[in-house]
Amino acid sequence: MPGQSCSSRSSRPLRPPPLLTGDNAGLFTATLVLMVAVVAALIASFALTRKIPVVPLMTAVLVVAFGALTLYLHDATFIKMKPTILYICFSAALFGGLAFNRPVLPILFDNAMALTERGWRVLTLRWAAFFLVLAALNEIIWRTQSTDVWVAFKFPGLFIIVLLFTIAQLPFIMRNKLDDEEAKNAPEHF
Repeated sequence: MPGQSCSSRSSRPLRPPPLLTGDNAGLFTATLVLMVAVVAALIASFALTRKIPVVPLMTAVLVVAFGALTLYLHDATFIKMKPTILYICFSAALFGGLAFNRPVLPILFDNAMALTERGWRVLTLRWAAFFLVLAALNEIIWRTQSTDVWVAFKFPGLFIIVLLFTIAQLPFIMRNKLDDEEAKNAPEHF
């Protein structure tokens, strides 16, 4: 700007002052970093594989949209609602796949394992229900607890919960896993 010294321009913060102070300043900073990180991850993924996976794309769209609303409106509510909406979308996709007999979970696992038809159905039901539980849990925590508690729930809390749920599914997966010969002869989708 005319009449403004170079030093005063360079000392101006990247983010507007309302985002730098107050109870949610750390959350706003983390939101901005997360938005940049998910876009960078999508670009890196595309550069390496020449495709963009659906789940990371959906996550990135929600992070950028809700992050932008959070920063623009200076309201942490939007970024706190994002996991709920994401988990409901995941659950709906899994339940919808079952309803239309179009399996989604085997696609998400990228054929990393071969299960019986019953195995895929039950595992899909479990994950779909689990995502609904996560959505409800996120709603309860962000609406009743402090931002600090919600952040701790997001990480490491959710990471631990998802890890424990995944480990709990391993015995079921092992019981319903197809051996190599059966896997070769099994249809690609149930």
